Amino acid sequence: MSAAPTGGSTDPALGRFLRSLAARDVSPHTRRAYATAVGAYLDWLSRQAIDWRRPTRTDLRTYLAVLGDGHARSSVAHRLAAIRSFHRWATRSDLAPGDPWGAIATPRLPRRLPRVLEVEQVGRLLDVIEEDLAAAAGDPDRAPIHVALALRDRAIVETAYAAGLRISELASAELAALDLRRGEVRVMGKGRKERIGLLGRPARGALAAYLEDGRPTLVARGARPEDPPVEIFLNHLGGPLGVRGLRYRLDRICARAGLPVGVSPHTLRHSFATHLLDGGADLRVVQELLGHENLATTQIYTHVSPGRLQAAYREAHPRARRAPAP
Repeated sequence: MSAAPTGGSTDPALGRFLRSLAARDVSPHTRRAYATAVGAYLDWLSRQAIDWRRPTRTDLRTYLAVLGDGHARSSVAHRLAAIRSFHRWATRSDLAPGDPWGAIATPRLPRRLPRVLEVEQVGRLLDVIEEDLAAAAGDPDRAPIHVALALRDRAIVETAYAAGLRISELASAELAALDLRRGEVRVMGKGRKERIGLLGRPARGALAAYLEDGRPTLVARGARPEDPPVEIFLNHLGGPLGVRGLRYRLDRICARAGLPVGVSPHTLRHSFATHLLDGGADLRVVQELLGHENLATTQIYTHVSPGRLQAAYREAHPRARRAPAP
């Protein structure tokens, strides 16, 4: 049995579906993934002479087998999510009588617990940057750019950990959205939803030092220093530091700090949430700070917060606090 195609479909319904995603400010990456998944699905149905509005259960089970033969389990789950979204949209738009996938049991990925850093490991990340900063500041032969980059890297790590930001939110954060006096930064999250990230004293101090002594050096290296970028974090050429650049810098710092393989920039966000819960924060507060639409998304952090689980157990279980029998 051959794998499903990945080419796009010419069905006009797909174009309308993609335009509806764009109107909802769905990210370009997600729209491309949905175009690929739904386009391949519609092409396959067309080649089998099946009307996509009324496929039978046998048709859908056959397509499931086709997907499973040619794609990894994670890819199958993502493609099916796109296809289900397309059919729900078609039903709401009165293009189809209903969602044919509603009665089909489809494979789901097991929910993995997120990787989390210990507080001491976050400290090691910052220690590596402090070593860079001390080396650059203590050597007059090294260019000011090294000091500027170290100040920037420290501000990035402190901000990511203090506010629990996604890497895309870090990259797009603008100077006008930063209020150091109040300790707040406004970011645009998923679905173009704005939220406030909170900044503690270390993050505010790191950002203030970068904005005063680091960012001007980077701006001066830009093509148009008289018209600098609006983003907070800049690269060594004075332009905006994009997602790939942020990921590269954080990956290098993690490696130098000796952190386990697999630690990613998103790990700082996971650590932010887990450490808040360990410190006694309410789950709904953490939900708001993370920008999660559903509380169920935030609840996964209760499973990786052993301190919170132990505290809840001691408070709630009738025999947890009793002294052992002599």
